[in-house]
Amino acid sequence: MSGVLEIFERCAVRRHRERAAAMVERVAPVLAEAAERLIERLDDTTRRFALALDLGGRGVVAPLLRAREITVIPADLSPRMAARNGPLAVAADEEWLPFAPVTFDLVTANLSLHWVNDLPGALVQIRSVLKPDGLFLASLPVLGTLDALRTALAEAEATLSGGAAPRVSPFPTLGDCARLLQRAGFAAPVADLDTIRLAYADPLALLHDLRAAGETNAVRLRERRTPPRALFAAALASLPAQGEKIPIELSMAMLTGWAPPL
Repeated sequence: MSGVLEIFERCAVRRHRERAAAMVERVAPVLAEAAERLIERLDDTTRRFALALDLGGRGVVAPLLRAREITVIPADLSPRMAARNGPLAVAADEEWLPFAPVTFDLVTANLSLHWVNDLPGALVQIRSVLKPDGLFLASLPVLGTLDALRTALAEAEATLSGGAAPRVSPFPTLGDCARLLQRAGFAAPVADLDTIRLAYADPLALLHDLRAAGETNAVRLRERRTPPRALFAAALASLPAQGEKIPIELSMAMLTGWAPPL
């Protein structure tokens, strides 16, 4: 990690996921939708996988893999969240994977790598733990996700206090993701865009869902003071609506990469 720009406070990421373990069922349908779209990509290959590492699956990815008769080692930065994944689960940091090289046939990461500071380094480690011709599948939020919320918070805070602190995580572009796969040494790297569209009748429910998913702000330069009392009410009231609901998009890079053959 020497020389890596630390955008996120990893201990805060762990705290948020520890807290979320008790309420993640609230957002399980959204996580499961993303996971199903990701794991369906196994249908595009005749390769069979015996042992998989699931990074940050929050209890929805491991069952999908087990249903395909794949043995799964689930790992999560949060011990409590890891425990939701059933047998063989371990608490592990994506930035320091505690697994031997050439161990897994498959590695999956469903909406779980966007709080990693050294994403290029994490991808290199993932490639290292894969066996030759092993497969990496990941979904990663990209630019466009929560744009309306980001803008509403910044504008409301600027109006209330004359400035704006970062309150929504920065996301990479789809092109960034493709280049990262290449840089990490994956063969046949692919980064496709997929979108989950949500709609909220109560905008406050969006904030509750983010908290339940463990997606509370962990940007290192975030504002530590209590925000102005009117901030969130003003921001949520300004979110653009369609009819009686507020549309929210989860834009995802769906990543596929193979460990090079021997």
